[in-house]
Amino acid sequence: MPNQSITAQLANGEREDAQVSRLITWLSAMAILFLVGIGAKAWYAEHHGHAWVLWFFALVVIVNMAHFAQTGNRAAQKGGLLLMVWLLFTYLIASGGESNTGPLWFYVFPPLLFYLTSLKTGTAVLLFCYLVAVIVFQFPALPMVSAEYSLDFKIRFFATLTFESVLCFVLEASRLKARNELVTLAQNHEQAAKTDELTGLSNRRDMHNRLSAELSRYQRSGHHFSIALIDLDLFKGINDNHGHDAGDEVLKAFSDLMLTVIRQTDVAARWGGEEFLILLPDTSLLQALTLAERLRSEVAQSPFRFRGTELPVTISAGVCSIAKTGSIDELLKQADIYLYSAKKDGRNRIAPRVRSRDTSKTTDVDG
Repeated sequence: MPNQSITAQLANGEREDAQVSRLITWLSAMAILFLVGIGAKAWYAEHHGHAWVLWFFALVVIVNMAHFAQTGNRAAQKGGLLLMVWLLFTYLIASGGESNTGPLWFYVFPPLLFYLTSLKTGTAVLLFCYLVAVIVFQFPALPMVSAEYSLDFKIRFFATLTFESVLCFVLEASRLKARNELVTLAQNHEQAAKTDELTGLSNRRDMHNRLSAELSRYQRSGHHFSIALIDLDLFKGINDNHGHDAGDEVLKAFSDLMLTVIRQTDVAARWGGEEFLILLPDTSLLQALTLAERLRSEVAQSPFRFRGTELPVTISAGVCSIAKTGSIDELLKQADIYLYSAKKDGRNRIAPRVRSRDTSKTTDVDG
């Protein structure tokens, strides 16, 4: 169960990364169009140096897109775009762009930054950008700084940018919170759909899926597997004589005990009522019978108590290997036949029986 949960989380993360990459690709395409277009306008306005700089940034975006198309490196794609945007906005603030309107493009940065990075990283980068803007505004005589801004512009620029940054931070934090709540809710629903509420084991639906997957693996690579269909003996008597609460406690206690006996690779499910099914991957019939017998012995020797009263609990089981059948339905049907045989022969036993031919360790399985 935990492995499936981790796999699902990885798949969700992969889908989100793919969506972000597609968004970056579209943003990059739009950035190229804007840079080429505004560069052309600057050229015809005889701001040739400004035009060449904008076209250079357009070329950088194209190179970043080509690098991603060749390597598929999403981290490099994201980092490349953010670095390019930061350098472009630094240039626009320092140069003023056309008519000192360059800093206005900075308003694009906060929402993009918070969406593509974390809240902590986005805040740190924005604070650094604020520092760059303050330096440019306060020291217009610095090399590479050719723009001068009025005091009113500086005040309004920082006030509106701060408002936008705080708003973007709050919206992104709300989006992430809602997303995480939805993911958690979806995972809980998925878990509930695959889990028996009383025992915490896999339910019948989940076990059917696992059996189908194991059959595919067997057909593909020849890895044998077996199942053990288990029934609690005379369970109705426990419910009738001690109440359903006692029956529920027995089911939970047996489930806990079963998990201590089976291997980590095995899967236990509540098949229905007092019936349980264990899927044993990479396990021959003889190995499955050995495990089932060990479980039967543990149950017979373990005390089951409810409110101070010891309850008589034993199990019977039918064991079958996929090598003896051709499909999941036949496998389950044969295990059920063996379970019926075990109960008919007196309960508290495993079928088919294992018997020794001679004094050597050779073992023969009936059935």
